[in-house]
Amino acid sequence: MIERPIWMNRLDSAWRQAPLVWLTGVRRAGKTVLSRSLNEGYYVNCDLPSSAERLRDPESFFRSLEEPLVIFDEVHQLADPSRILKIATDAFPELRVLATGSSTLAATQKFRDSLTGRKRTVHLTPVLFEELESFGIRDLDRRLLRGGLPPALLGDAPSPEFYGEWMDSYYARDVQELFRLAKRTEFLRLLEIVFRQSGGLLEVTSLSKHAGVTRPTIMNWLEVLQVTHAIHLLRPYAGGGRRELLAQPKLYAFDTGFVCYARGWDTLRADDRGPLWEHLVLDILLSIPLRSVHFWRDKQKREVDFVLPRGREFVDAIECKWQADAFDGHSLKTFRTAYPKGRNFVVSPQVALSYKRRVKGMLIEYIPAAKLRETLASH
Repeated sequence: MIERPIWMNRLDSAWRQAPLVWLTGVRRAGKTVLSRSLNEGYYVNCDLPSSAERLRDPESFFRSLEEPLVIFDEVHQLADPSRILKIATDAFPELRVLATGSSTLAATQKFRDSLTGRKRTVHLTPVLFEELESFGIRDLDRRLLRGGLPPALLGDAPSPEFYGEWMDSYYARDVQELFRLAKRTEFLRLLEIVFRQSGGLLEVTSLSKHAGVTRPTIMNWLEVLQVTHAIHLLRPYAGGGRRELLAQPKLYAFDTGFVCYARGWDTLRADDRGPLWEHLVLDILLSIPLRSVHFWRDKQKREVDFVLPRGREFVDAIECKWQADAFDGHSLKTFRTAYPKGRNFVVSPQVALSYKRRVKGMLIEYIPAAKLRETLASH
């Protein structure tokens, strides 16, 4: 069993705020393994018909528990999951509850109650850069190429079949069961297109043309992709500047392995690593309960990779560079002209120890990715 203290701490922190934690993340991300590693928990596999039978009388079930924690894995498979969770939190306030699923809690009509005030959400990302040593991975290219889903990352050899099988399972189990979408071929074509274009600006008209469906259908499917965590859309940060990009979001696939699969890459060239590294830094940011993550871009295509608002005036800027020396500060300088208050970070796998340097009159903190979480939490 691989220990995952980052996620254990996230769960503990969430339980201090609410009795129910919704552990979500894409299929095969490790939700079941993580939940079963909680030794004090009573585990219920909701895929099994016998589990539904045992929960016919929820009050008797909860009274019979001797453990302080109950785990409902794939809870959406139950006929009325929100009723079960509501009884657990309202009638048994000393009980901690963990429920897992591959989408946001309210993604299916089965959830008739949003459980507002009773729950906190923890989004399990693919294996983080900080976790690679625990997983026995010392070759960063392996993480970039294979991605962070444990079966793909830890396999004896690369398996292109894994990604195709995952996409089929994702459509059948997550998309069809929750949303009843038709047009399987077109939906999977869109999924592959957005994986291929990951890291770029969202172009709905182009997606509609290449997927062969209407713009309203694309907008609906993009929402499905977001609530099932297959993609992340980052909104541009803008404070009213006339030259800023105001509306067009940036699209990221959930995992670098699927980006490489969609692009047909089985090896990496020098220019490939930088954009993939950006995805790994985003995973770290998504694993921290931040208020929001944005990017910044102006009409001259000057861009800051990630922007983190802090209060009304302060905004932190994060630049992702495979080689730290490649950072020239040109785009960041333009950004700081409009937003002068905040910290400036360059995150690079080539930086072993944090240091500061002035670039174009700005104080820049160069930090290892493994220190990003700690650094953001310290202010």
